[in-house]
Amino acid sequence: MKDVLILGIESSCDETACAVVRNGRDILSDVISSQADFHEQFGGVVPEMASRMHVDSIYPTIKKSLSDAGVTLEDIDAVSVTYGPGLVGALLVGVSAAKGICEVTGLPLVGVHHLKGHIAANYLCFPELEPPFLCLCVSGGNTMIVYVKDYTDMEILGRTRDDAAGEAIDKIARVVGLGYPGGPKMDKAGQGGDVEAYSFSKSHMTDTLDFSFSGLKTSALNTINGLKQKGTELNLRDFAASYQQCIADVLLKNTLKAHEMTGINKICLAGGVSANSFLRKTFDKSASENGLRLYYPSLKLCTDNGAMIASAGYFEYISGRRDGLDLNANPSLSL
Repeated sequence: MKDVLILGIESSCDETACAVVRNGRDILSDVISSQADFHEQFGGVVPEMASRMHVDSIYPTIKKSLSDAGVTLEDIDAVSVTYGPGLVGALLVGVSAAKGICEVTGLPLVGVHHLKGHIAANYLCFPELEPPFLCLCVSGGNTMIVYVKDYTDMEILGRTRDDAAGEAIDKIARVVGLGYPGGPKMDKAGQGGDVEAYSFSKSHMTDTLDFSFSGLKTSALNTINGLKQKGTELNLRDFAASYQQCIADVLLKNTLKAHEMTGINKICLAGGVSANSFLRKTFDKSASENGLRLYYPSLKLCTDNGAMIASAGYFEYISGRRDGLDLNANPSLSL
């Protein structure tokens, strides 16, 4: 069987990324042009500036990706691109670049859902992994439990009703002065801390796998403000550890409920927050205790990258998906 090479393009937020992946599993190149240092001065991503920086970076990133892989566009079988969800201006840059390549070369165009890309990152790290499995997708913009029935057939079993877990971490990181990007800085700040030093109120919802993190975030804010009013110093290390452990416990609880409901013992983590050390340790421990098979991507593949889009694009491509040149960015695209 002929190898299939997919060129994957990702530009949904502040990473301009491109990769070449063979047969959905083998990374030949993976190039990322990050804007994180630029946006740090503003405390978060500035959408218009992100779009402009994508314009400057997109074609050099594509060119380097092809060069690193040792291929040309003549060797590529299809171009896959993130078309949602994300920042609309940022998405448009990647989609326009992909359509331009396909218009000139005649290559097939395959649109990819951003979260399907994050899920597919696991295929790049675990060649033996195949559906069905459960995947906890957790990032700054999304928190959901997905039943991955097949490579392209997925069902959401539970999702956040308000804040995403990553958003809850980022907001508290700003409040305690850690700045942007909040997730990695909170993780680092909490290393060695006492996870039981501070307690927070958590939302309890019965008969559902949905999440709610707004109450937990408010509880953390009340704790911070209460200490200020008393003139008591916040122990940042213990606070960061306790807060992240609390979020990890909430995520684990519903994931285990999904496991019990479906009987599926393969569990994957995906998305930027899957890099969080508290989350990984919590799931590692539970997987060992409950006989679960746990998978999560390498740290590099947890954040936005082109390889995951190329991998997801491969499975869409071999399933027969083809998009026209009228493909448009969809910032609120549903799974």
